[in-house]
Amino acid sequence: MSESMSGRTYRSRSLRETRFVECDLSRVVIRGSDVAGMEIDSPWLLEGGSQLFVNGVDVAPLVDAELNARFPGRELRTAQDPAGLQAAYAAVEAAWAATLAHARSMPAEAVDASVDGEWSLTQTMRHLILATDLWLGQAVLGLAQPFDPIGLPNEDGDSEAFDRSFFATASPSLDEVMAVRITRQQLVRDYLARVTAADLAVPRPNPHAPAHQETTLSCIGTILEEEWEHHRYVVRDLDALAAR
Repeated sequence: MSESMSGRTYRSRSLRETRFVECDLSRVVIRGSDVAGMEIDSPWLLEGGSQLFVNGVDVAPLVDAELNARFPGRELRTAQDPAGLQAAYAAVEAAWAATLAHARSMPAEAVDASVDGEWSLTQTMRHLILATDLWLGQAVLGLAQPFDPIGLPNEDGDSEAFDRSFFATASPSLDEVMAVRITRQQLVRDYLARVTAADLAVPRPNPHAPAHQETTLSCIGTILEEEWEHHRYVVRDLDALAAR
């Protein structure tokens, strides 16, 4: 079990260049400290009305607005009706198409390169296959065999590691991964083309906690969140690779 450091106070200590990964820093208070160059990346920053105060200002809404400006179409991810969801998914597909074209214009090794220990582009595509299989194939459609092996995590290894040990199968090429990925994108498009407002309200078992009920809408919303967050990560890392 991870050591808890909850409730401690650190005074006149240097945490310079410390890296916190998968840590609970909720309600941490920083006073009179040098935070120049600090970087925070939290995909859950805007969940449940979360707030992040910097010098007394809640910056979470500002971050959301800036990300929407940087990634046109991202603002559609909270759509509540079938037409809105179709537009939202089309927007994120277009964003991915442009990013993939950019990645393929870079040196060939870029698609499999890891930046700061994060997933590569190819690994990210594998994860998004799993996300679609979980939240649409299993939770919504109830398919008997919703999973493609290319996206499955490794049950025997470190399933939390952002590296090749996360996945159950050997390392495929981006082309091999994309051959599966496009079938999952088509699955989402086909479903959104026929889904009704009544369908969106139907309760579904959460694939990670079957006793907990989700709606179809929240399942599709999770797919959209996964797509946009991981797109942001890939754009960030491709920029870093290009800067090298």
